[in-house]
Amino acid sequence: MAFYYIIGAVVIIFFLKLFVLKQQRNNQPPSPPSLTLIGHLHLVKEPMNKTLRALSAKYGDVLLLKLGVRKILLITSPSAVDECFTKNDIIFANRPSTLSTKHFSYNNTTISIAPYGDHWCNLRRLAALEIFSSTRIAMYTGTRRRELMLILKELLRSCKHDGGSTKVDLKSKFIELAFNVLSMTIAGKRYYGENVVDSEEARRVRFVMREMLEYSGNTNLGDFLPFLQWVDFRGLEKRFANLMKKLDKFVQDLVNERRGLLSEKLCESHGQSEKTMINHLLSLQQKEPDYYTDELIKGIILVLLVAGTDTMSISMEWAMSLLLNHPESINKIKAEIDANVPEDRLLDEQDLPKMKYLPNVITETLRLYPPVPFLIPHQASENCTVGGYDISKGTMLLVNLWAIHRDPRLWEKPTEFIPERHEFKKEEGYMLPFGAGRRKCPGGGITNRVLELTLGILIQAFEWERVSVEMVDMTEGTGFSISKVKALEAICKPRDATIKHSLVIS
Repeated sequence: MAFYYIIGAVVIIFFLKLFVLKQQRNNQPPSPPSLTLIGHLHLVKEPMNKTLRALSAKYGDVLLLKLGVRKILLITSPSAVDECFTKNDIIFANRPSTLSTKHFSYNNTTISIAPYGDHWCNLRRLAALEIFSSTRIAMYTGTRRRELMLILKELLRSCKHDGGSTKVDLKSKFIELAFNVLSMTIAGKRYYGENVVDSEEARRVRFVMREMLEYSGNTNLGDFLPFLQWVDFRGLEKRFANLMKKLDKFVQDLVNERRGLLSEKLCESHGQSEKTMINHLLSLQQKEPDYYTDELIKGIILVLLVAGTDTMSISMEWAMSLLLNHPESINKIKAEIDANVPEDRLLDEQDLPKMKYLPNVITETLRLYPPVPFLIPHQASENCTVGGYDISKGTMLLVNLWAIHRDPRLWEKPTEFIPERHEFKKEEGYMLPFGAGRRKCPGGGITNRVLELTLGILIQAFEWERVSVEMVDMTEGTGFSISKVKALEAICKPRDATIKHSLVIS
C-alpha cells in the first residue's frame, strides 16, 4: 500500500511541476497575434514610432513582439523603463548585434555598440575623462564660438546684399555648423564657409553618413530571418561594406594628416591647433599603442561625427521651426537675453546659467521631437523580470521615447509646444532624450550647450519670420533619426543693436 502512496505522490509532484513551468512560461508580456516563421514582422511599418505606439496602446505598455527569430520587449511605461535601467541595468547593458552594427561600428567595437565588458568600460572611462569632461569641453569653447561667428557673418553679408533681410535655408546652415564644430574640434579642419579645406568632400561624407543612418534605422529582414543573409538579401552586405569603406577612408585620412603634422612638427606653420581631439588621442596612442589603435581612434571619431552632427542639426531645425510657429516664445528669449547680456556683446557660454526660458525651449523641443525616437536597442544578457513579466535571455529591449514624450497620461496637452511646463521642474511627464542607465549618451550636456548657444545668439542678433503667413510644416520623416520632411527656410533681418554695434562678430 505504501508503494502506491509513493507512486501517487511522485505523479502529483510531477504534474505540479509541469503546471508551475507552464505558468512560468505563460508569465510573459502580452503579445499581438503572430504568423508562423515571421512572427510580427508584418506589423512593422513606417513610421515606426507611431506604428509601435498604436500597438502599445492596444496591447499594453510592456509588450512582447517576435520579429522572426528575435524577441523584442517594447516599452512605453516610465516605471518599466526605470526598472530596466536601475534594477536590471547591467542585464540590459548589452547591445544586439546586427548586420549594420557589424559593418558600421568596426565589428561592434565602438562605444555606442560594443557589448558590455572591459572594452566598453574602458571606452566609457575614456569618454568621461578625455572627451566629455568639463575641462575638455571648456578647452573647445573658442572653437564653438568661432564657427558660430562665421555663420553670423554669412547671414549679415546676405542681409546687406539683399537689401536688409534675406531668406535662409536653415536646414543646410545647421548641418554645416554642426559638422564644422565637430570637424574643427576633432581634426582642426573646416569643411563649410570661410577657409574651407574641401566642401565637396564634406558633402560626399555627409551623404554617406545620412545613407548609413537610414540603413541603420530601416528594418533589415536578414537580422530577423538569418537565412536571408546566406544569399545577401537585397545586396545589403555589399552595400554596407562599400559605405563603411568610404567612411573609414575619410576618418583614416584625418588621423594620418594629424599624425603627419605632429611628426613633422608643422602644426603651427600650417595654422593648425595642436589642441584637437585626434592629437590628444594620438598622444595616448604613443603611451599605449596596443590599446589605442587606429581602429579604436577611428571608431571614436566616427561616432562623434555621425551622432553629433545628426543630433545637433536636427534638434536645431526642430527648435527654430517651433519658435517660428510660436513668435511669442522668440520674444521671451529676446527679453531674457537683453536683460542678462549687455547689448554691445553677444551671448556666450558663461551666460547660459542665467538663462531660464531658453533651456526650457530646448527641453520642450527634445520632448516633442527627440532626434532619435527610440533608444538605441539593448539586449538582455540573462533572464530577468520587467513589470512583473518574465523576460528571457537574448530579448532585445526597445524603448519608444517618442511615445512616452507624448503620452497624454504623463503630459498635459502633450502635442502642444509649452516651454513653461518645464519652468518649475514639475512632477508632470517623463523624459530621457539621451537615454538612461550606464549606457546613457555621455554627450547630452555638450549637445544642450551648443543648442542653447546657437539659438540664443541667432535670436539675439536677428529678427526671424516665416517665409509666408502659413505655419511651418512640421511633418516628420522616418528612419533612425527623425528630421523634418520639408527643409526649414526663414526670413532673417539684423536687429537694431546688431547694426548699431556690429556686435564685434569675430
